[in-house]
Amino acid sequence: MTYSRNSSRSRPRAAAATTLCGAALLFFAALSSAHATVNPPIRMTHGIEYMSGGIGSDEAQLMETVSPRWPATFEFAIKDHKGADFASDVRVTVRDSNGTVLLDHVASEGPFMVARLEPGTYEVEARLRGNTLKQTLRVAFGMPAKMTFLWPEGTDMASSGTRSVH
Repeated sequence: MTYSRNSSRSRPRAAAATTLCGAALLFFAALSSAHATVNPPIRMTHGIEYMSGGIGSDEAQLMETVSPRWPATFEFAIKDHKGADFASDVRVTVRDSNGTVLLDHVASEGPFMVARLEPGTYEVEARLRGNTLKQTLRVAFGMPAKMTFLWPEGTDMASSGTRSVH
């Protein structure tokens, strides 16, 4: 086998170019994954799947995108002087029409929660900082239902209580 003089000089250059390309590839892969939105985990309790999240604009957009694929969507907010601020760490309880608890004080991990509920009528309680709001949810076959819980301004300073939302 015969080697030319130029090929022995080009080996270090080729190795350096390969290393540089590899480093650039790793850099761009890390950069793009830093901006990727990860789905919040799907959890299950009492045989009911649910998912909650929406912290940050990317995750909020993701939750709004997946919402129509789930039978029930809950949104949580606190009224303020500009409109409303999203709320998280809301404790949610869902009971079916027989009073059976399906979701039992599960904590929201953001301002959105979706649940895989069968068609029917449910009583939903959402508790935030000692203040509970109750609503009746009707889930129809093939028709996603959406419910918004809006606590009054100053909820974190208001006395505890339960209110029905109509």
